[in-house]
Amino acid sequence: MLNTPITDDRVQNLESEVIYRTRLQEIGNKINAATDLDEILTSLEEDITDLFHCDRVTIYVADNEKQELVSRIRSGSEAVARQIRVSAKSIAGFCAFKEKLVNIKDVYDDQELMNIDPGLTFDKSWDQRTGYRTKHILGCPIVFKKQLLGAVQLLNRPSDTAFTDYDERSIKELADILAIAFYNQKRIERGRIHKFSYLLENQFITQQELDKAVADARKRRVAVEEHLVNEVKIPKKDLGKSLSKYYRIPFVSYNNNVPIPGELLVGLKVPFMRNNCWVPLCMEEQKIVIAINDPHDLQKIDEIKALFPNQPVKLCVALKQDILDYVTLFTQDEKEMAAIDDIISQLKEEASEIEDAESGLGEEDSAVVQLVNKIILDAFDRGASDIHIEPYSGKQATQVRIRVDGNCHLYQTIPYNYKNALVSRIKIMSDLDIAERRKPQDGKIRFKKYGGKDIELRVATVPTQGGMEDVVMRILHSGEPIPLENMAFSKANYDNFISVITRPYGMIFVCGPTGSGKTTTLHSALRHINKVDKKIWTAEDPVEITQKGLRQVQVKPKIGFDFAAAMRAFLRADPDVIMVGEMRDKETTHIGIEASLTGHLVFSTLHTNSAPESITRLLDMGMDPFNFADAILCILAQRLVLTLCKSCKKPYHATRAEYDELVREYGPEEFKKTLNIPYTDDLQLHKGEGCAACNQTGYRGRMGIHELLMGTDDMKRKIQTKERMEVIRNQAVFDGMTTLRQDGIAKIFSGNCDLLQVRKVTIK
Repeated sequence: MLNTPITDDRVQNLESEVIYRTRLQEIGNKINAATDLDEILTSLEEDITDLFHCDRVTIYVADNEKQELVSRIRSGSEAVARQIRVSAKSIAGFCAFKEKLVNIKDVYDDQELMNIDPGLTFDKSWDQRTGYRTKHILGCPIVFKKQLLGAVQLLNRPSDTAFTDYDERSIKELADILAIAFYNQKRIERGRIHKFSYLLENQFITQQELDKAVADARKRRVAVEEHLVNEVKIPKKDLGKSLSKYYRIPFVSYNNNVPIPGELLVGLKVPFMRNNCWVPLCMEEQKIVIAINDPHDLQKIDEIKALFPNQPVKLCVALKQDILDYVTLFTQDEKEMAAIDDIISQLKEEASEIEDAESGLGEEDSAVVQLVNKIILDAFDRGASDIHIEPYSGKQATQVRIRVDGNCHLYQTIPYNYKNALVSRIKIMSDLDIAERRKPQDGKIRFKKYGGKDIELRVATVPTQGGMEDVVMRILHSGEPIPLENMAFSKANYDNFISVITRPYGMIFVCGPTGSGKTTTLHSALRHINKVDKKIWTAEDPVEITQKGLRQVQVKPKIGFDFAAAMRAFLRADPDVIMVGEMRDKETTHIGIEASLTGHLVFSTLHTNSAPESITRLLDMGMDPFNFADAILCILAQRLVLTLCKSCKKPYHATRAEYDELVREYGPEEFKKTLNIPYTDDLQLHKGEGCAACNQTGYRGRMGIHELLMGTDDMKRKIQTKERMEVIRNQAVFDGMTTLRQDGIAKIFSGNCDLLQVRKVTIK
C-alpha cells in the first residue's frame, strides 16, 4: 500500500490525482479478484480509510428478505456486527432506503439531519458506549442493475473538515466497484447451493467460519450440523431452514411430546434405526412420516421403503442427535425397560389376535405387562394427571392420551389387535372383573408391587360404542401438601383465608370444576391447622393426598358408606375439624351445616363456577337460609391457569391497546381502586418465546387464580333473605372480593401468565 498522504487540494494537484486513481484501482482489483469477499474486505479496511483520509469505514450488505443492512466490515475498537433496518430512521438505512448519497457535517446537529429528512436520526448510544465522538458521515448506497446490494459509510475526517464534493464522487466510484463484486458473489453463491447456503446468505456464518467448523467437526469426529449447533451456536431452527431448503423437504426438531407411533414400530429393531439414523414419526395423510438425517442416501431410503411395503413414505430431514433422542423416547424409559418395538413384537408372537382376556396376562414377563408398566411410568415422568386408553372398533389403532397441565396430548398409538389385552391387564392390576364389559367399573392400582415406583392410580372403565371399553387412570400424587403461602394467593385473599381457617367453628367451601385443584387447596388448608391439639377427620372419594395427623376415610357408596354416613360417624368420634370430599346431596350438606353450628370447623367442595353462585346453589338444595348464613365463613372459587415458561419468558413493553384491554377486562373503576397501575413508557408485560423446556409452547406449569367471598354480616343478611345471585355478587365485591378474571389479570401484571390463558379458564 502507498503511504503518501492525500491532501484536500488533491483535485488541483495532478500528482495526488494519479496517486488516488492508482490506489482506487488497486482496491478494485483486489475486490474483483477475491474468492472470499468477507476476508478481502476486512484486509482492505486500512486501504479504504487511508484513501478517503477518514477514521472509519463500515460496509453493509443488504438482506432484502428481512429489509435489513448487515455490516460485513466495521472498523474501529467496537468492531461488531450490526443489523440496521432499511428505513429513513438511520443514516445508513436512509442511504439504502432512498438509494441516495448523504454527506453530513455534524451528526449531532438535529437541524442538519431534519433538513435532509424529518425522520432521520443518529443513534448516539454507540458513541456513549465506546467513548468515540462521531461527527462527519459520508454514506452511499451500493446498487447494481436497480437492485439494492448494500451501503458504504465513512466516518470522521481527522482534520475536522467535512467530506468534500470530490469525496462524494470518489465514494460513488467505490460503491460501483463493490456493487459489481457483490452481484457476482451472489450469482456464484446461487449456483453453488449446499446444505449451509441459507446460513451464509443470511449472515449467520461466514464462509471462513464455516470452513473452520467443518475442519473442527472432522477433528472431533462429529457431524458438522452438531458442531454448528453446539459449538458455533447457530440456532437449531435456522440450521433446520438451511437443511430444508437444500433437501426441499420439511425439517423436524426433537419434541418430547410427540406421540409414540406404536403401530409403526412393529418389527423394527432399535440398533438398526440408531445405526442408520432414521425413525418413523407418525401417519400423515395416509403416508408414513420418516425422520432421516441424509435424505440423499438412496440405499437407506430403499431399505426403509422395503420395511413398509405397499405404504407411501414421506421424508423429513432431522439432526442426528434429534433422531437418536426420538428413538430413545419411543423405545425406552429411564430404567432401560424393554423397548416398545420388542414389547409389541413379543405381543405379536404371543397371539395374532388376543381375545381371551386371561391368556397369560398375569405373567410377570408378559409383553402386555411391560407395555402397561411403560405407559404408567412414562406418564408419571411427564407430570401427567390422567392416562386415557381409547380403543376403536375395526382395525383402527388404539390411542393412549395423557393430560399434562390440564391439556390432553396423544402419547402413543398401539396396534388394534392388542386392545383387549391392554384393557384386561389394567383390569387385573385394578382388581376388577375382566369378564364384565357391559357396565362401568372403578378400582385402584398400587403400582409399587408392579413397577417399582410408589404410584397410586384411580381407575375407571367405561363401555363405549362398538363393544369397546375405555380406561381412564388418574395418577394420585402422594407426598406433602403444598404450603398455603405457595398457592399463589394474593395478599388480601391469603390474609382473609387464613383468618377463617383458624376459626374454631364454621363452614368453608372451595368450589370449581373437576381438575381445578379444590382438593389440593383443602389439604393445604388442613396442613396449616394440622396441630397435635386438633382432631381432624376427612371423608374422601378417593383419598388422593395423605398427610400425617389426619384420620382419613375412604367412602364406599356401594355398601352404603357414603359421605353422609361418614359425617354421622365423625360426629360421634370427637372431631375438631371435618373435611368432606364433596357436598353433593341435601343430606350431606345439612349434616355439614349442623356440625358447623355445633362447634366444628367443616371444609368441603362444590362443583360450581363462582363463589356467589355457590350460595344460590346451596339455598336451592333446600338449606335453611338462617342456619346456612350463621354457618358460612367463606367460599373460595378457583381455577388453574397455564403459566409462562420461566426458562424462556421475556419482558416486553406493552402497547397502549394491550393495557387498555386489560383495564377494560378488569373493570376501569375496580382497576383504579385495587391495582392502580398507570401506563408508562417502562410498563412491562411478559410472553413466552418457546424453548425446549416447554416444547416451544411458551407455557409450563399452572398456578391458581382465586375468588374469595367472605361471610360478612352484610353477606349473611343477604343470604337470610335469599337475595338473587347478582345482589350477592355485588355485596361480595363491595366487601372486597376480586373475581377470578380480576385475580388472573393481576397475575398478568406480575409476569406469571397472559390474557389468553386467563380468558380460557374464567367467565365474566
